Amino acid sequence: MAEMMRAVEISAPGGPEVLRLCERPVPSPGAEQILISVDHAGVNRPDALQRAGSYAPPRGASDLPGLEASGVVSAIGPSVTRWAVGDVVCALLPGGGYGEHVVTHQDHALSVPKGLSMAQAAALPETFFTVWSNVFMRSNLKAGQRFLVHGGSSGIGTTAIQLARVMGARVFTTAGSDKKCAACVGLGAEQAINYRDADFVSMMRDVGGADVILDMVGGDYLPRNVKALADDGHLQQIAFLQGPKVELNFAQLMVRRLTISGSTLRPQSDAAKAGIAAELRAHVWPLLDAGRIAPVMDQTFALEDAAQAHARMESSQHIGKIVLKVA
Repeated sequence: MAEMMRAVEISAPGGPEVLRLCERPVPSPGAEQILISVDHAGVNRPDALQRAGSYAPPRGASDLPGLEASGVVSAIGPSVTRWAVGDVVCALLPGGGYGEHVVTHQDHALSVPKGLSMAQAAALPETFFTVWSNVFMRSNLKAGQRFLVHGGSSGIGTTAIQLARVMGARVFTTAGSDKKCAACVGLGAEQAINYRDADFVSMMRDVGGADVILDMVGGDYLPRNVKALADDGHLQQIAFLQGPKVELNFAQLMVRRLTISGSTLRPQSDAAKAGIAAELRAHVWPLLDAGRIAPVMDQTFALEDAAQAHARMESSQHIGKIVLKVA
């Protein structure tokens, strides 16, 4: 194996133009880690936040962006028992996906589902880990309940719509254009509204309120989400695209027995991520193998065109996942 690899690094905090092709040493797997020769890497909002200087990688993680990838196991570290060299996997990463080789914990990798391409496989880990852990493990969404996800045409949104629908929930969503709303309905949403000209609070009140809301917008959506919840409802916050600070009347939480919680995936422990992977392996990968759900793909860019991929994502014109062709 070569000692050096191509990668895309963040040359300085800033816009997409600060992403730069470079050469880096090939990383070596440590205890319980696998080295993956990357085929495709997913592009996600946290990558853009890191690029802008507002989302530092955890201690010990690669400074290269990239939180998910597909590829072939090319080396294994001490104590690795789950995988062997030559296995084809997709994996959640602590960072480093924008490179030809990346290391991750053995328990954060999953087999590539039947019938999916390597590009599709690279689009799975970040969104599926996030949605399953937040909507089902933390918010405990059940069949028959009403579920609202904002940004339904995003990678998170398209994943959440499909998983909630296949688990028997009633799915509602918001999106930023009529075209995106139509795509969400096509994935299984009972109702999708264009947030530019309709009110999601009214939509949810008309059907009895949401039992679970998954939100990544924040800002003034927080008090509106509270109004949109049914009594005993749960709001799960995973990002704050419109800011993390807002005034909120907590009397509503007490009187209506509401729950607000939040989480981010990247800083969680190896054991916590391994627990999510085990849940996915048991409950979600069989659905992917059977073709009952699949990632929604937007566009593929070459590794050296990572800046264009980021510009595409930040334009909010995409529907589904953007990936980089690395190999």
